[in-house]
Amino acid sequence: MNDAKNLLKRNHTFLDFLYWNLVIVVPFITACAAIARHSTVWLIGYIACCILLTVVTLRFYCTHCPHYLRDGSKLKCMFFWGIPKRFKPRPEPLTILDKIVITMVVILVLLLPAYWLWLQPALLVIYVLSWGVMIATLKRYECRRCVYFDCPSNCVPEELNK
Repeated sequence: MNDAKNLLKRNHTFLDFLYWNLVIVVPFITACAAIARHSTVWLIGYIACCILLTVVTLRFYCTHCPHYLRDGSKLKCMFFWGIPKRFKPRPEPLTILDKIVITMVVILVLLLPAYWLWLQPALLVIYVLSWGVMIATLKRYECRRCVYFDCPSNCVPEELNK
């Protein structure tokens, strides 16, 4: 059992951060390319929206995470490295409001570029496949050993999340 607990990912490295940001940049750049072919204004709006949704994610989701709760003034996790912790840590489980907000953020991020991607089927395929690869990789390599036990995606065996 003790060996199994050692499989939990208690700390992320800078290489984890680089890897996951390289993975997430593929659908982001694909969406940007699709939007940019039609409108610079919408491209700027999409990028601004992604930045805003990142801040919302930090506030409603990340503030509950053990990586955010650690000592230090900067976050060191697989998606955010060196970002100042501007929001108050909230060690309690996600509230219904948190879950609703995060669900809406995910839906917005995924569907915002849908119109422009639909106009360019090749980019739509790249977009869908790259999100699929990211989600499958997360579930396979991170969610099975994540210490954020209150995360809806966490799939650490019950006996390890105590």
